[in-house]
Amino acid sequence: MFADIRPILAGLIGITLSVVASLHAISTKREVRAAIGWMGLIWLLPFGGAALYALLGVNRIRRRGGRIRRQMHSLQPDSPLPPLAFGAHREAPPLPSEPGPSRPPARALKLAGLMRTGSEVTGLPMAVGNRVELLVDGDEAYPAMLDAIRSAERTIGLSTYIFDMDEAGEPFVAALADAVRRGVDVRVLIDAVGALYSSPPAPKILEARGVPTASFLKSMLPWRAPYFNLRNHRKILVTDGTIGFTGGMNIRAGCMSDATEGRVQDLHFLVEGPVVRHLVESFAGDWVFTTEELLDGDGWFPELAERGGIAARGVSDGPDEDFETLRWTLLAALASAEHCVRIVTPYFLPDQTLVSALNLAALRGVTVDIIIPEVNNLRVVGWAMLGQIRQVLKFGCRVWLTPPPFDHSKLVIVDHTWTLFGSGNWDPRSLRLNFEFNVEAYDDSFAGRAETIAWKKIGRARRLTIEEVDDWPVFDRIRNGLAWLGSPYL
Repeated sequence: MFADIRPILAGLIGITLSVVASLHAISTKREVRAAIGWMGLIWLLPFGGAALYALLGVNRIRRRGGRIRRQMHSLQPDSPLPPLAFGAHREAPPLPSEPGPSRPPARALKLAGLMRTGSEVTGLPMAVGNRVELLVDGDEAYPAMLDAIRSAERTIGLSTYIFDMDEAGEPFVAALADAVRRGVDVRVLIDAVGALYSSPPAPKILEARGVPTASFLKSMLPWRAPYFNLRNHRKILVTDGTIGFTGGMNIRAGCMSDATEGRVQDLHFLVEGPVVRHLVESFAGDWVFTTEELLDGDGWFPELAERGGIAARGVSDGPDEDFETLRWTLLAALASAEHCVRIVTPYFLPDQTLVSALNLAALRGVTVDIIIPEVNNLRVVGWAMLGQIRQVLKFGCRVWLTPPPFDHSKLVIVDHTWTLFGSGNWDPRSLRLNFEFNVEAYDDSFAGRAETIAWKKIGRARRLTIEEVDDWPVFDRIRNGLAWLGSPYL
């Protein structure tokens, strides 16, 4: 008798789970496409669809992050980590004067509007008086980072997605362990999924050497791992609260120019001046989120003197209080563009709103250059990128395909003045799922150095035309289109 009703019970349970998951998707998803996509998966894959939605589609980070941030402020009301609330009414901070007396007034007003938007979106004031140095590949970045670690006297905060135990990672382990022996207050945060790229995992090696290390959202139990699709993709190093590094570069030998396998091109940035505080705040927020240990004091938050002439601001982005700050920052920059936009990114899967903003800029006469790798390190992502690339080609955006080795660099330059650099990509993972950190900088000279890098990449690239896309074999177009349909999950 019981055997006869088991299929009926299983069916009822499956329907109940699908109904509950569907109702949650309908009531929480912000985009129709995302809601429809999840509902299709939920109903087409009984039991499995609802389980995947519970693991990948539910954002529990915002609730947990808000709870920890409230606890942190109750413990220390004067904490250097202000609560951010995008959309909350606030008085806009005073804007710095625009450089260059010959700049047209209309352009100055547009830049002032972009600065104000950044203040509203991030909740952070513009920091003036900064110096930023562009570092190409691990050849330039790693020695500078190691020098900063070896020179640190009070504190070191390091956050990275991948920390390989190879010829690139081992010197970092040695330098961090030596800093601990010198009495420096060291904290290292490595993403739990990113740590799996290395064998043996870097956290175990660092802990064995006495370096305080934490893994971001780590859990070996499936029912205790609701965040494995929400990764900390930030790359931040700050020493003594005064010298900062950020960008897109992981710690691995493939980022060196002499790498024999897995060669990756990348950019990183050395930052000095008041904006370094934004790097420390982001790192300290991630550390307290992971460990509930509050980092404070002059060692982490010293007074910062001006070191240059660049106005800059940190842009933290993630599925918490900072949700969609990167996306809004990009939309504001594209809306302000009058002459040119240069985009360097390894993963180009913008949503329809960003695609429309790019196309509108091109229709206004803005030169839009999109520089992406011809051969992607993630094959399905590469197909998905090609599956939607016609959407920007048909309105006049120029797409450039760079040859191997794979280019992991991330840059956006607008009108030779505004530059965005950091860990964020133009894909759903960076714009909605991952924790990212970027910096927006206002300076003609620095933007010129960044554009020189972009133009060198264009010089090695070939231009993809809409005629070439239309001539692709039918199989390739179907494959790319199917991969693009899965882009919200990539």
